[in-house]
Amino acid sequence: QVQLVESGGGLVQAGGSLRLSCAASARISIVSRMSWYRQAPGKQRELVGSMTPGGSKNYADSVKGRFTISRDNAKNTVDLQMNNLKSDDTAVYYCSIASISAVYWGQGTQVTVST
Repeated sequence: QVQLVESGGGLVQAGGSLRLSCAASARISIVSRMSWYRQAPGKQRELVGSMTPGGSKNYADSVKGRFTISRDNAKNTVDLQMNNLKSDDTAVYYCSIASISAVYWGQGTQVTVST
């Protein structure tokens, strides 16, 4: 199975930036959907952003204009650039890769935004 390893989480001040990276143990298929989710304490999991096999991107309204999802084929990673971070962005962030046959998840990484 494909293993996903996340990095880049941590503590950051409001207004700051952070870049999360999700490394796959195998080459990411061009037909896979690549997504980032987050789950805040006491809340349900929320889709942050995703990239379709066709290359289209979509984002939650709460992060539009601030977050950007991208794929680095050379490094075999799915990244999430997070700018102008707010307290409401505090959550555990997960990467996910979905193919026709399976869905893979990272272990999650904590992002805490201080004010």
